[in-house]
Amino acid sequence: MPDVIIPGPAGRLEGKYSPAKDPTAPIALVLHAHPKGGGHMEAPVNVMMYDDYKERGFSVLRFNFRGVGRSQGTYDQGLGELSDAATALDWAQAHNPNAQFCWVAGHSFGAWIAMQLLMRRPEIAGFVAVAPPTNMYDFTFLAPCPASGLIVHGDSDAIVPHDEMERAMSKVRTQKGITISTDIIPGAGHLFSNHVEQLQASAKAYLDKRIPQVVVERREQPAGSRR
Repeated sequence: MPDVIIPGPAGRLEGKYSPAKDPTAPIALVLHAHPKGGGHMEAPVNVMMYDDYKERGFSVLRFNFRGVGRSQGTYDQGLGELSDAATALDWAQAHNPNAQFCWVAGHSFGAWIAMQLLMRRPEIAGFVAVAPPTNMYDFTFLAPCPASGLIVHGDSDAIVPHDEMERAMSKVRTQKGITISTDIIPGAGHLFSNHVEQLQASAKAYLDKRIPQVVVERREQPAGSRR
């Protein structure tokens, strides 16, 4: 799990990177919660997601947004952080030019950034969004959502009530054949304290089902196809 320093748009970005043994292995990018709310790449949810992708043979990267840890720069209301995420994905792709596809995962603010990145990068084939802050940010940019993914939320989330999340996400349009799955974890709050194992089980079950489908879909796509 080597430490890496990525040249970012506001200075260096501090990250952790685990390269896959297979040069054609897919890439996963993991994004942390809000920088002003104590979010960082070593939070349990982020480490768990990172380890899950690593176990599946992905080349996986997690990093600190600008102004967090040893990453340079200052918080930029999400605009700069989206640029950070795009730069981190560029870095991972440069180190894995033969990757089959990419996946993004994010917690809270990181989920919002991940889904914005999804709309801009056609190589992203799926996502896991943990506790997306639908009552704090507008998610109507998913118009339509171009890739299937999973949203995991806690039914005791006092920051983003799960019924608010379900209301907001029910209005999201998707491309033909795209499905946004939802799993509500009983008793879990926004940070999933004492519920990381249940979160992990949910994400693992989804990835076990979805990733083989993505591999088949990629093989069947004609050259130059978007996804």
